[in-house]
Amino acid sequence: MTAVQADRNDATVGHTAAAAIDVGSDGSGGAAIDRRGGQGQSGTGDGAGRGEFDLIRRFFDRGPVRDALLGIGDDCALLAPRDPRSVLAVSTDLLLEGRHFAAGIDPVAIGHKSLAVNLSDLAAIGALPRAFTLALALPQYDEAWLSGFCTGLFALADRHRCELIGGDTTRGPRTICITVFGEVPAATALRRDGAQPGDDLWVSGTLGAAARAVEERARAVGEHARAVEEHAGVVDERARASAGQAVPSDPAGAARLDYPQPRIELGLALRHLARSAIDLSDGLLGDLAHITERSRVGAEVDWPSVPADPCLGDLPGNEQRRLALAGGDDYELLFSAAPENRTAIAAIGARLALPLTRIGRIVDGSTVRVLDARGRPLPMTIAGYDHFGTG
Repeated sequence: MTAVQADRNDATVGHTAAAAIDVGSDGSGGAAIDRRGGQGQSGTGDGAGRGEFDLIRRFFDRGPVRDALLGIGDDCALLAPRDPRSVLAVSTDLLLEGRHFAAGIDPVAIGHKSLAVNLSDLAAIGALPRAFTLALALPQYDEAWLSGFCTGLFALADRHRCELIGGDTTRGPRTICITVFGEVPAATALRRDGAQPGDDLWVSGTLGAAARAVEERARAVGEHARAVEEHAGVVDERARASAGQAVPSDPAGAARLDYPQPRIELGLALRHLARSAIDLSDGLLGDLAHITERSRVGAEVDWPSVPADPCLGDLPGNEQRRLALAGGDDYELLFSAAPENRTAIAAIGARLALPLTRIGRIVDGSTVRVLDARGRPLPMTIAGYDHFGTG
């Protein structure tokens, strides 16, 4: 079997010809969406016909697998690369209610984003999506929530021909953990450690809209909670949930936050052009630092060239820089490439109808600097998102 271990942003390339993926939760060999316990034992059932078996059958078992060798219903799923020259790319992401999404967010959006953030990791390494597993903890059996979640999840999965092949369910705080599997020729995988001094630095799309939506949504939740506390002396969790649905002033920003679009086609097109790549989940500067550290280089970012989203235009300049450079949740691709590939990269952007912007360069050293229009360093004290940070 292949052991799977990856952090939020790291796509691990496995070098086995085929993988047997054990998706039981305790190593004892549960089914491949784990059915151990059944109604009244696993903790997910709350009435006749509404136990774990029913949940899996109604919402997640979509019949025989189309692409994998073996899927839901066995101790393990079996998956092999279509091309014998390819290897498996594996990445895992964990989403926790209250940390990554508010209680009142549309479950359709949660289903979409849960898979999208994983597919974005595959895009960053230039991998073609193949399959995924899902581990899901729920506070109770909620048909309406599950129906919406699966609508968003499987719409995106079907679009990228990425099938569910296993997982696990239990009762607990709402938690979603997806492991995604793709394939890529080992020689053309887009890694973080390939940047070279003299490379151009590129980014797809625009930056900062999702980060602004996060802040506006958090502000709405806080204002709701304070109003209820002042009125009744207690926090009404239903009020918090409804505040989580508050629409930011820019609907496009909310869409960027709730429905990020993984740049799979771009990652595939860059296989023979880019020297390094990463997806932007935790902010441009923080994620760029992963490339410079792994490649043992420095970088310069020209702030006037950074494609800040138009929705930031009404903000002061320092706020625009903070959100565009360190806001996170963009899920665009940041990559480096040799200058002679500029024409080919521009052609890819035109073919995909996706803006690709040259924002700086890779340099000798180990420092990342942000420069103004005159080439002078801007004082930057902001960094990418840290799950265990104190801020």
